[in-house]
Formats: sequence, structure tokens, C-alpha cells
Amino acid sequence: MSSEKPPAPSPVFNESGLEIKPVYTPADVEASGGSHAVGLPGQYPFTRGIHPLMYRQRPWTMRQYAGFGNPHETNKRFKYLIANGQTGLNVAFDLPTQIGLDSSDPAAAGEVGRVGMAVDTLRDFEIAFEGIDLERVTVSLTVNGSAATLIAMYLELARKRGYDIRTLRGTAQNDILKEFIGRGTWVYPVQPSIRLVADTIEFCAREAPKYSPVSVCGYHIRESGADPVQEMAYAFCIARVYADEVIARGLPVDEFAGRLSYNFNIFGNIFEQVCKFRAGRSLWAQIMQEQYGAQKPTSMWLRMIAGGGGSGLTKEQPELNIVRSAYYALIGALSGTQTMALCSFDEAYTIPTEYSARISLRTMQLLTAEMGLCDTVDPLAGSYYVETLTNQMRDQMEKVMQEIEAEGGIVKLISEGIIQSRLSAQAYDRRRQIESGAFAKVGINCFQIEEEEPEVQLHPYSDEDAQAQIAATARVCGERDSSVVAAALAEIGAAAAGDSNVMPAVARAVSAYATVGEITAALTGVFGCYQEPIRF
Repeated sequence: MSSEKPPAPSPVFNESGLEIKPVYTPADVEASGGSHAVGLPGQYPFTRGIHPLMYRQRPWTMRQYAGFGNPHETNKRFKYLIANGQTGLNVAFDLPTQIGLDSSDPAAAGEVGRVGMAVDTLRDFEIAFEGIDLERVTVSLTVNGSAATLIAMYLELARKRGYDIRTLRGTAQNDILKEFIGRGTWVYPVQPSIRLVADTIEFCAREAPKYSPVSVCGYHIRESGADPVQEMAYAFCIARVYADEVIARGLPVDEFAGRLSYNFNIFGNIFEQVCKFRAGRSLWAQIMQEQYGAQKPTSMWLRMIAGGGGSGLTKEQPELNIVRSAYYALIGALSGTQTMALCSFDEAYTIPTEYSARISLRTMQLLTAEMGLCDTVDPLAGSYYVETLTNQMRDQMEKVMQEIEAEGGIVKLISEGIIQSRLSAQAYDRRRQIESGAFAKVGINCFQIEEEEPEVQLHPYSDEDAQAQIAATARVCGERDSSVVAAALAEIGAAAAGDSNVMPAVARAVSAYATVGEITAALTGVFGCYQEPIRF
């Protein structure tokens, strides 16, 4: 018999840089910090979920991302999804709307309605949500640079339709700091942008206390090149900036923290993703209790939507994205998310069709109806691997947050372009790893098939629809009281120039059918526009 020992297995690391052992035991759990943070669902530190019975009491909200063209087209898609069992709406806006341009602005040419719904005035919201019960179907507005205007528009729509906005629920993404990191739909410089976010939080705390004015978006930080630990840590640093700004105005933490929410990504290793959320829940609860003195359990909740990993999808062999998205949905369910928005298989290259959107919706419904995901809370709890990895990821998140603070804080690092530069470098490195095959991607660098350029169905752009949107807005502007609009816009400028909350003035302008572009111009006249720092 040979006395040679078998070779040691090569080390395996997850995306967060943690080494994964071949086997885990109770000793690993203890070495990583023990099981003190596991607890029970619905109890501090909420590692296992923010509700005692989680999906046993109510399945997650299904909130597919939808919106394109003009408000009439978007209204049809909304009603289609609701008719097929969707329980919430997640509204996509076109790029001009996101950066505060009217559809008629020359800079908007070719982009009106292309990647989302075009919105110019309150009339567009009235059309888009016609026939939709805003109390039965909650609405998330995925907008950032012009979020203050769109939030005011949504609340004014609800008022006009007779809803009590003090009980109205809904969400706006409105996380401008991650826009400087990732997507780039910023308008104003960093500090005025933070002020506007705080204005919306303060305004909603007083006028619409059930509405969630900010969904801090780790999702796009991850899409920009962050690893799972950085995704959570950067998001928590950003949330603390908004909280600090509002508390400095004299608003107690328990009056607004319960309406802060998060949007996170779920592509990648199943166990790493699940542990990311379990760790994040307990860390956020600890931050709110120990650093901010929150008393209400709801102030400590990590309320979140888990988005379905756009960066994980491929144009190559696109039907595999159906399988990928099913696993992403499984991750979301196992992780304890309250809301799920699952990417459709064609979302890697186009606006989803009704067919692909229905497949994604049915995927989530399969998990609730057939797969037992609603039967018990946090079914992976107690696994030596899961509990060890949860502890390790929590420690890593705290370490990243401490490093950011030591460097001067997230605002400084974003303002100087440092975070952006780091994530760009990480994204570049990951792309090189995919191209070399060091990072496996099925259909891209392994398990490929010989085929011509995949035939995919692209959503057509309609310049005719864009011109119709411009003409409709012109009619609205011709019918409104121009003197009321001018007075409201002047009020916005005065509020911005002083230290008043701009939201009441924005609400009056929206009610008078001022355009998104006009309101943006009133604010840029005071704040100016952001100039992106370039770093190499």
C-alpha cells in the first residue's frame, strides 16, 4: 500500500474573498463567533427574518420591474401583470425622466420611452395608474435624480383620487449616492443631492408616514463591480448618511427609520447570497439600536426587495436565464426578502416581453405554491456552513464600514470619485477573469455551443410614440394656469436657496402641472449640476 497522502484540495474562495472549507462542524460556528446572533425570526437581531412567521403568514410581494414608451403603454403592461397575479408594481422610467429632462428637450432625443416610461407632468401619472387601486397594489418608483419630483407627483395623484396619503404605502428608490457610484442618473452636486433626499424623508415622515421615501440600493453598487460584502457595507454607509442628515434636523430616529428600505442583488453563489442577507439583517439591527438608539423594532428592520441579478444574465444561450432566474428567486425566498423583483430571461438585452415577464412571475408563484418555500421560516438556519458564513460575512461588512470611516466617510470617497474608481477596477478584473475562464460563466466561457449570433427579440423604439408624448405634454402646458406654475417654480427656487424643505413647493408645482424639466431647472438654478470627477 502506498504511504503517500492524497493531495490537499485546492482552496476555494467565494466572491467576498472568504475561503470555503470542504466540511463544516460546530467548532467552525464557535470559532466564527458562535450562535448568539441567530435568535428567532421576528426578534432582535432579526437574522432569521423580520416577521415571526414570515411567508407562512404572507408570501413575499411580487413586484416585477415594468414600464416603457408612453403612459398608455405602461398602463397596459401594469394591468397585464396584475391580471396574472403580480401583487406590486415596480415602475421603470426612461432616462430623460430620471435625469430631470422633459421629453421635448433636445438632449432627450432618441431616449424618450426607450428604457422606461416617459413622464413629463402629473397627467402622465394619471394615465399610467388609471384603473389601478393604489391601496391594493403598492407602487415602487425606480427613480433617483428626479425622485423628489416623482414622489410629489405620486402623492398628488393619490390625493386627487381621494386616498388618504397618511395611510398610503409605496416606495421610491431615491438613493442618489449610489447613482454617483454606479448608474449615473445624478443631476445636482453631492451635498444638495443629499439634502433633497433628507427633504423627502422629512416631508414623508410628517405628511405620508406609511410611505417609504428611500430604498437604499446596494443592487446597483453590486452591478458596478462590488462583491457581496461591499454591496451591503456600502449601502449601510449610505443609509447612515441619510439618517444623520435627517436627525441633524431634529427628527427622532424612530419617526423615520421604520420607513427606510433597501434594494439588493441576488446573483451568484446561493449560500453566499443567503448568508449576505442573514448577516446584513443582524448588522443593520445592531447599527440602529447601538449607534442610533432606536427603540422601535420596526426601526431596526432591514426591509428589502431582492432584485434578480441583471449582471448574472447572458445574451448567449438566453434560455438559460430562465434557469438562472429560478435559482435567483430561490435565493430571495431562502434569504427572507419581503419583496422580489425577478429579472426576465430577455432582460440582458431588451425590455421584457409580456411572455418573458409572465415566466418570471410564474417562477415566483411556483415557489410559493409548489415548492414549500412558504412552509417554514429560514429553513437553512442551523447549518454549520450557513451559520459560520453568516458570522464571517457580518464581520467582513463591519470591517469594510470601519475602513470607509477611517478614510473620511462614504460621502468624501464618492465626491472624490474614489469608490467609483475602485469598483470600476474590480468590474474590469472580473471581466478579464470571465474572458480568461478563471471565473466560470456557463455559455460564455464553458459549456458553450457553436452558434451564430443568437437570435433575440428586441423591443422596438418608436419615434412616433415619442413625438406623441411631446405633443401631449404641450397640450397639458397649454391648458394649465401659467401664472400658478411660475409662482410655484419661484417658490421652489426660494426654498432651495434657503434652508426650507423644498417638498411643499415641489408638491404645489406638480399639482399645477409643472413639468419635470421645469422643476429640475428651478433647482439647478440654485444648486448647479454635478461634474463627475475622473480618476485613473
